[in-house]
Amino acid sequence: MHYGYIGLGNLGANCAACLRRAGMELTVTDLNREAADVLLELGCDWADTPEEVAEAADHVITCLPSPAISEQVLDRILPMMRAGSHWIEMSTLGRDQMLAFAAKACAHDVRAMELPVTGGVHLAAQGKITMLAGGDEDMFDLHLPALQAMGDQVFHMGPLGSAAIIKVITNMLAFIHLKACGEALMLAKRGGLDLGQAWHAIKASSGNSFVHETEGALVLNGSYDVAFNIDLALKDLGFAQAFGREFEVPLDLAAATEQTYIAARAAYGGDAQSPMIVKLLEDLLETDLRADGFPARLT
Repeated sequence: MHYGYIGLGNLGANCAACLRRAGMELTVTDLNREAADVLLELGCDWADTPEEVAEAADHVITCLPSPAISEQVLDRILPMMRAGSHWIEMSTLGRDQMLAFAAKACAHDVRAMELPVTGGVHLAAQGKITMLAGGDEDMFDLHLPALQAMGDQVFHMGPLGSAAIIKVITNMLAFIHLKACGEALMLAKRGGLDLGQAWHAIKASSGNSFVHETEGALVLNGSYDVAFNIDLALKDLGFAQAFGREFEVPLDLAAATEQTYIAARAAYGGDAQSPMIVKLLEDLLETDLRADGFPARLT
């Protein structure tokens, strides 16, 4: 099967590389030509435009930074895609946006499947990211080999729109955990504990979390570099708040965390790394959270 892949950012380039290493034929494009260098070395084909990708491929995967860009690209590729082909959207979209975009695709006789992922760029590089699919079961079955090439845990969440909800839930939890992790580490620091030992003790305790093990380590290194910025976090928290209103669920912790991210964006800018919400606390208390032996990037 010949896939087209549009969007070779931190996540997309790694997922596309996993597809190619699994032996799948791939045509790729991105605004940044250099982002495809590794993929071309692996044997992928380059296309200068999204339209050329759509013409070349049986099915097209997009992995883009915002709903607006997803819609722009979709409008460009749909007229060029083959009748009966599939559009697989890996970007994080709101449920209603995903359904609206799928309706556009349907008008061109193209079927849509959503495929947001969770776990972080470092797991995408290993082909171990978690994949959350939403769409018709026959589409999920057809593309399952590709999904398994990109991720080691693959969940079919249900009809189109289901994956958007669970992705927002998982991201909301991750942001809340990060805020809690920063407060816990600061409590340990101000309590006179060795931060390295405190991190390991938390990891071995009932208070552990995936975020503590990963982003907590980046905080202790001082790099904060998780390859996910504050603007993206605020986009996802906005989706969460919208679901809270729709489903009449009070999201007190999500609301407090969103305010922390807003303050971090004001202090460091929207392109700053997501874990820099912890730096807000460090700056406020003039206390750095640093320990030896922790990585600058996750591998």
